[in-house]
Amino acid sequence: MDITEIILADHEEQRRLFARIDEVDQSDTQTLQVLWNRLSAMLEVHAEAEEVYFYPALLKLGERLKDSTEAEETIDAIGDHNEIRDGIRAASLHDVGSSGWWQGVIAARKANDEHMGEEEHEGLRDFRRHVDLETRHKIAVAFIAYEAEHFTGVPIVDKDPKKYVEDNE
Repeated sequence: MDITEIILADHEEQRRLFARIDEVDQSDTQTLQVLWNRLSAMLEVHAEAEEVYFYPALLKLGERLKDSTEAEETIDAIGDHNEIRDGIRAASLHDVGSSGWWQGVIAARKANDEHMGEEEHEGLRDFRRHVDLETRHKIAVAFIAYEAEHFTGVPIVDKDPKKYVEDNE
């Protein structure tokens, strides 16, 4: 098991759930609600698990390599997580299926798409190249246990990206 593969698999599931929401008849608010409940919980649990397990390890990699780009990528990623959270919160302020709800869902999706693309092409690539499989396995085990324990969701809490990096370096 490899944390980079676990994160990529989560990203694929997030993409599938957004696509399923797209395919549901917009008047079927019950189905939209249950899909959104599942997806929004997954987005936040995934972000929190990354912040607890993956990004601290990525920061340590940057220190080991004497490479400040890992800290810059982490600051950007935490900011992306906050934007995803903003979209989730915005959707929650409106009736499912309403224009305001869709705006929140679309904002969360846009932020998530940007985040996944950057993470897949930067942090995950660096991690695969420079971190041994045993370490990637240990992080993966902790990560999946966290996600399994919190599958119904966690409180949505924004983090200050720069403070997060300072606290985890």
